Amino acid sequence: MGAGEALKAAKVYRELMKTVKKQIGKEEHKIHFGDFIKSEFRKNGDGLGPSVIQQKAKLASDYAYLLNSVHNHQDLLFTYNIAVDRSDEMKKVLGKSAASVGLQLPEVYQP
Repeated sequence: MGAGEALKAAKVYRELMKTVKKQIGKEEHKIHFGDFIKSEFRKNGDGLGPSVIQQKAKLASDYAYLLNSVHNHQDLLFTYNIAVDRSDEMKKVLGKSAASVGLQLPEVYQP
């Protein structure tokens, strides 16, 4: 792999990891998404042709684009009050509001 391909792969990797952390989350039960991406990017590319590496980089870039697009679509649905479960979104809004004045919302007991 040449220096240009390595630089492009690093850029795609950073973009994808940032997107996964932002759109999927960093909670303990969601960590396997990031672990899978790390393992795929750490695999040795020896024996793979440049076209295969380019295809994998394109696939990773497309996946990051898909995650962002799905998140943006969901935001639009929330904005237009389409019948979508808004409980998680409301928790985020209330948490941000409380944090802005230095408070923290208590954890709600769920049996």
